Amino acid sequence: MIARPAPDLDTFDRLWLTEAVRLREEHAGPLDDDEANRQARAQGGDLPVLIEQRALWLARRDGLVEALLHWRQGARLGGFVLVLLAVFTGAGLAFAALGDGQRPVNVFWTLGSLLGLNLLTLLGWLLGLLFARDSGGALGRLWLWLSEKLARDARAAQLAPALLSILHRHRLGRWLLGVGVHGLWLLAMASALLTLLVLLATRRYGFVWETTILGESAFVGLTQALGALPALLGFSVPDVEQIRASGALGGDLEGARQRWAGWLVGVLLIYGLLPRLLLTGFSLWRWRRGRAALKLDLNLPTYRLLRERLQPPSERLGISDAAPAQLHAPSAGAQLDGSEGAVLVAIELDGSRPWPPALSKGIADAGILDDREGRRRLLDQLTRFPPARLAIACDPRRSPDRGTLALIGELSRCAAATRVWLLQAPPGEALDSARLDDWHQALDTLGLPHSSAAPLGWLESGHD
Repeated sequence: MIARPAPDLDTFDRLWLTEAVRLREEHAGPLDDDEANRQARAQGGDLPVLIEQRALWLARRDGLVEALLHWRQGARLGGFVLVLLAVFTGAGLAFAALGDGQRPVNVFWTLGSLLGLNLLTLLGWLLGLLFARDSGGALGRLWLWLSEKLARDARAAQLAPALLSILHRHRLGRWLLGVGVHGLWLLAMASALLTLLVLLATRRYGFVWETTILGESAFVGLTQALGALPALLGFSVPDVEQIRASGALGGDLEGARQRWAGWLVGVLLIYGLLPRLLLTGFSLWRWRRGRAALKLDLNLPTYRLLRERLQPPSERLGISDAAPAQLHAPSAGAQLDGSEGAVLVAIELDGSRPWPPALSKGIADAGILDDREGRRRLLDQLTRFPPARLAIACDPRRSPDRGTLALIGELSRCAAATRVWLLQAPPGEALDSARLDDWHQALDTLGLPHSSAAPLGWLESGHD
């Protein structure tokens, strides 16, 4: 059957698979890519398009497309695990900060519990953005590890290095990581805020501040400074007397409860949740902008070597050789128009067998394939002009070696429908039944219909 594009692959996925194929060839050596190059040249386009088409064909053949789909499923599951972790972390911070309501809440200790780790990680991210190179960081490595483990596909092991290579080369890792880090902290702060509101609405808390070496003026100034921005949004801020009264355990806590609760919620919203929301949006904007500008780096050595195979000089400068007269050279294939027509081809027949049989006008004779150059020319022609029906004649007196079966597979992928004709033995000679069984088993493995009867009627009309 004719190869079809892989479904559900966007531009980034195609580039990702292309990079995975490149890294695989760098580490393991060049792949068997004759058919991939031929399919890419048949579709046409400039060099980046040809390289991508070649890589996608190889990815489909070697199972990388399915591995990518499995990896994406694992990445979603890994992301879901991290989301749950963030939500429970935020709720746990709020529970730990407020307690059970049996004792007064130290407002600044509570504020440090809710915002301390968040602000420290935010500072670390900003310092990394300014001074460090692109790096996955601990969270990025954890997500990649979870994605690979949850994918449960050994072929997906090549995808994570390819993803990191793309992100590092285009300096996009910091923004993709930023979306993840800030998004998770945004969820954690939102969870903490909601939990805080639920606790404040269902329990009775008193708020105090305590110190041994600082004066009350320091707490008054800090409380008012932190409450200035939340106050612009309507959140309450304790006045000076209420702040001072909260410094004494025996003070009037009742009148300040709601003001301290409003101040705490407003500070958490402004200094905890809002910065993460803004940075998540900014990182997402930079990521999408950079992703839209991604393209192949044609200066890489692997891609420079591919230029000669995907854009040979004959295609760039024009073909100077005269066309051969027979279809054993590509003339007969030119009779085909798009996906219409029928072709009969034989593989490695000896000279004692008369060939070709009598053919009707609608069937093109592709001759006998017995050398590498003839195979390449016919495959090129059939790739450009795929026939509706293809019959492949084979001599079952020969063993079905891997090279012959690979050629049959390549030919079958150039046609909409393919049948294999296992020729009868010449008069006075019997076929080896064991060898014939080997042919049947090999062709069944390829999924190709086969018969010893001549398929000329099927070639001519499309049915028996």
